[in-house]
Amino acid sequence: MKDMLLHWSPRSPFVRKVMIAAHECGLAAHELGLSERIETVRTVVAASEPNTELMKENPQSRLPTLRLAGGTAIYDSVVICEYFDMLAGGGKLLPQAFSERLVALRRQSLGDGMLDTLLIWRGEVTRPPAQQSIKHMQAWRLKTNVSVDALEEEADALGASQFSIGHVALGVALGYIDFRFPELKWREGHPKLAAWHAAFEARPSAKANTPVDEP
Repeated sequence: MKDMLLHWSPRSPFVRKVMIAAHECGLAAHELGLSERIETVRTVVAASEPNTELMKENPQSRLPTLRLAGGTAIYDSVVICEYFDMLAGGGKLLPQAFSERLVALRRQSLGDGMLDTLLIWRGEVTRPPAQQSIKHMQAWRLKTNVSVDALEEEADALGASQFSIGHVALGVALGYIDFRFPELKWREGHPKLAAWHAAFEARPSAKANTPVDEP
């Protein structure tokens, strides 16, 4: 019997983040993309339609939400990934040394921040054109472009450092641009970052958890 239940969606980048973390921490099978200790349950959430069943475990009705064997629910992706790292013995994705851990956490914050921006942007572009805020969408585009520029400068350091939760968050954020905003063509002018991301997507953990646009 599996000892964790993850409320899951194939479209959610934060779900992808925790599933990649689960694979990296040895909690899932790379080859089949199947969880060995985690049961996944398809859970539908929408900003305008809170999932009342999910709210019994996560009052904010957000994915991912992880229910432990004893019934305790934990969320969000930051907490779940740290829990997985603890189960793996610590230090797998969250470095033990303070200086390295700080870098990993900063990178995670940037990746998660990019996803927050992209998700709200995605919500805006799905509204009727007359209701969309051009000013806000321009701001979200600028934040995304500047973040990608900054990561190009950091690409060599990313490749040279131990794989961590920061790498997971940034890899997922760039992958989400491909998934929802391919028109941004973020690889143009960012050859180092593009090469790093190709290596990230080639990892078994990333290949086992690709986003799928299904209801």
